Amino acid sequence: MIRQLVRGAAAGALSTVTMSAVMLAGRKAGLMPGQPPKHIVRAALPGHRHRPKPGENVLGAAAHLGFGAACGAAFALLTRGRRPGVPLGVGYALLVWLGAYEGWVPALNILPPASRDPARGRPAVMAAAHVVYGATLALTVRATRGAGGRHDSKEDG
Repeated sequence: MIRQLVRGAAAGALSTVTMSAVMLAGRKAGLMPGQPPKHIVRAALPGHRHRPKPGENVLGAAAHLGFGAACGAAFALLTRGRRPGVPLGVGYALLVWLGAYEGWVPALNILPPASRDPARGRPAVMAAAHVVYGATLALTVRATRGAGGRHDSKEDG
């Protein structure tokens, strides 16, 4: 099981890098003001939750990578013994997105819910970024499991 977690976390980290490229492109295109991970870290740091803080960009990137790795580890466990397809990975990632951007992020007053976001491009960019995350995650987890999809079961006992 430890190998599953480590491989899933690595797949999640790689997938986070690919999704971050989509997020940066959306930012550069003017579709979203600031990166959501930065807003989340900003709210968690001491001081006013909506004012810029020193180090928030680096901490936001690190937190995003960590969250993506954790979600990748969970996906690897949930799909243990199988070679997950891209649709499953995309569905999983969109559930993560909905849980965050319609759930805990607005509940903590960090960003508005995706359905009511005044930055109209942000929900589309974030949904697309999560589609990329999910596809990359499924393909990477599949690749680490080999042809039979069960080579970890012997290693994990």
